[in-house]
Amino acid sequence: MMEDMNAILAPGMLVRHPAHADWGVGQVQSNVASKVTVNFPDAGKVVIDGTRIALVPVFDAST
Repeated sequence: MMEDMNAILAPGMLVRHPAHADWGVGQVQSNVASKVTVNFPDAGKVVIDGTRIALVPVFDAST
């Protein structure tokens, strides 16, 4: 189920990590085989296991 949510994520899209709001809004760098690489302003580049974590798309970065 979670991989279905992350399947829509494409490079350039903005996301939040549901458990780490303090990381800020990150930009998806890649999404390959359920591994989503995101560059977060306050955590750097993080590889997320899309089978375990459903990232939250951000459509308005000012929120």
